[in-house]
Amino acid sequence: MAEKGRRVFKGLGREGYGHQFSKKKFEEIESSVRRSLIDRYDEKYSITRQCRLLGISKSTLYYEKRPMRDSDKTILDRIDEIYTERPFYGARKISKELYRRYGIKAGRKKVGSMMKMLGIEAICLKKKLSLPNKAHAKYPYLLTGLKIDHRNMVWSADITYIRLSRGYAYLVAIIDWHSRYVLAWRLSYSLDTSFCTAALNEALDKFGVPEYFNTDQGSQFTDKTFVGILEENKIKISMDGKGRALDNVFVERLWRSVKYEDVYLRKYETMFDCESGLKKYFAFYNNDRIHQSLNYKVPADIYFSKKKERRKAA
Repeated sequence: MAEKGRRVFKGLGREGYGHQFSKKKFEEIESSVRRSLIDRYDEKYSITRQCRLLGISKSTLYYEKRPMRDSDKTILDRIDEIYTERPFYGARKISKELYRRYGIKAGRKKVGSMMKMLGIEAICLKKKLSLPNKAHAKYPYLLTGLKIDHRNMVWSADITYIRLSRGYAYLVAIIDWHSRYVLAWRLSYSLDTSFCTAALNEALDKFGVPEYFNTDQGSQFTDKTFVGILEENKIKISMDGKGRALDNVFVERLWRSVKYEDVYLRKYETMFDCESGLKKYFAFYNNDRIHQSLNYKVPADIYFSKKKERRKAA
């Protein structure tokens, strides 16, 4: 077994029957990470025993995800278009809109499941918003009434669906609220935490430390690794109320710009094409695209102005 796997298995109990220990220690680790520890050619530990120790099903090693049907890919793309235009629509209205605009028959439940896949929901107040999810830490929304008047006061992050001709990807971006400057971004095929932490680390390395960091309550942002980086840098953590995408309105506006001004027009074929194109777009967005809300200045003019942030980078 690989050395990494040997360190994980060391001391888990004779014959691998420390299953409760394994479950307790590994249940919070993504299954894809646990599967990566399996060594199919290890002579000491059988695959069955490795799976037992890591708390994963043996069948998951042999399962190959079926490619998405073209019809479902089309529905995802159309849902993304409708939601980007009308984020207050829920599954019922999007289902009706799919048929009205495109003649696509998709029931409310199917649309709802696809919206979950995209990580979106209608912007509206919902009942029992204060009930916490026991699996994740939650933080209050701290930005109400806050006057944001300098750079690195508030940063924000969010994830959106990016359609490709040959599949789809997810985009995370970190933005400075005062200047609308995009500090860092990453693309990923899956909604794991790693591409979010990579973007966060890049932003911190390049631009210092903000006073506040605001996100929604997505699992990527409530993950211990992501939250740990913020806490280590003594950043105040703020999270939107569930279903309150307008609490993070500047990132929502960024997604509209990215999609209408680039993604929908370019129709990227592959992840490589998309990454190359977005690199050019974000350079344009930061350095050349004027914003009415910024008195027709560009984000770079505001962010790199001589007026310094009040809090020095750690």
